[in-house]
Amino acid sequence: MLLSKYNVSVPRYTSYPPANYFGQMDGEQWLQHIEQSNGEGSRNVSFYLHMPYCRRLCHYCGCNSYLMPRDGEAVRRYVDALHREIDLVTAHLDRTRPISQIHYGGGSPTAMSASVLGGLNEHLLSLFPTIERPEIAIECHPGYLSLSDWQALCDCGFNRFSIGVQDMDEQVLQAVGRVPSAEPLSQVMSVLRGAGASVNMDFLYGIPYQTPESFAHNIERAIELHPDRLVTFSYGHVPWVFKRQLVLERHGLPVPEVKQEMARRATALLHDAGYQSIGLDHFVLPTDELYQALQEGLLYRNFQGYCTRRTTGQVYALGVTGISQLHDAYAQNSKDIPEYIAEVEAGRLPVRKGYCLTAQECITKEVIERLMCNYSVSWPEIAQSLGITVEQVFAALHYDQQQLAEMQSDGIITLQQDGISMTADGHPFVRNVCAALDPIMQNNVKQFSKPV
Repeated sequence: MLLSKYNVSVPRYTSYPPANYFGQMDGEQWLQHIEQSNGEGSRNVSFYLHMPYCRRLCHYCGCNSYLMPRDGEAVRRYVDALHREIDLVTAHLDRTRPISQIHYGGGSPTAMSASVLGGLNEHLLSLFPTIERPEIAIECHPGYLSLSDWQALCDCGFNRFSIGVQDMDEQVLQAVGRVPSAEPLSQVMSVLRGAGASVNMDFLYGIPYQTPESFAHNIERAIELHPDRLVTFSYGHVPWVFKRQLVLERHGLPVPEVKQEMARRATALLHDAGYQSIGLDHFVLPTDELYQALQEGLLYRNFQGYCTRRTTGQVYALGVTGISQLHDAYAQNSKDIPEYIAEVEAGRLPVRKGYCLTAQECITKEVIERLMCNYSVSWPEIAQSLGITVEQVFAALHYDQQQLAEMQSDGIITLQQDGISMTADGHPFVRNVCAALDPIMQNNVKQFSKPV
């Protein structure tokens, strides 16, 4: 019943408002926000670098990715543009602010050589101090990396690796156009553990030829490898955005009830193995700082994933399509690689889209972030943290008592005098609760993926 009622199109809320609400913004406008960010919000600095190239494009992918060009000069110009953009952005940042996080996404960042990635790390780290134990993270496609490549990445300073396993069944991987790990994952883990790095393993469910039994087998094999964190992403089928996903329909996709069973079995296996649930589809060991932050109600989230107050920073994105997240504004770089390079080479910030939040939207953003990360929200705590009244919090939301009472009757939330808590059964539908509280979703005509 819950699945049929709540498995409807709602935002993922990796940002508020969602990125498809962004409007036009140019580099000059964005420059003003960068300068203002030195005195607003977190003092910590987080850099996101988008590496757009892949050796092969997976059919399910919803990322801004492109085939690695055979022309080495084209790749060199892109890397040079990244270095130039670093200088353009950091010229307007307070150099006493500490770096708390550097994150490489894509595409497949590991399509680039370790020497290229190491040079970018060195450039950033030469400009700012760091917090103690900054997180320097990279998303990795294991299909093309030798053990010496993994070691070289460790030598470049990376201390958190997200390995995109997705699935261990060759039939599944072949159907989605993905190459399996080039080296046994047990040996990869040995290299990374030997360097003192933390490891995430990422899996995807809801793609062709997966069954609850086969996906559970994936998780059992992963548990044996004992990663620090494990993520079970629900595949979002949005072929109207990414046409390459249409290929998967030829093979057939699991129905929502089957996907839900995959998630249920994976969760049970991970809980039995001692992992703790974090937010949507994330699992960590009890000693992980993310779990400790959750226990204290201090878990945060940005476009790069879940983070703690320690590693949270305002995000300055570099590279084509990169999305920056500041205290009250977002900006997205050009999605066209030649245009991105030309703008940066001309000394201009390559921003094309953005969004400036109103004071009320900042309140809504805080409420939704608390719910998405910690599965509960306290109205007095929100009011105190923002320096406003509880009445002002309610005024910023779409608070429909009848709608929320129905959600409570359905068993997905518990309404309290001072806030809202998600029930255990309601966790998969936290996006629905956020959408119910979101004023801009009440007359929404945009399309989103479904929770399950």
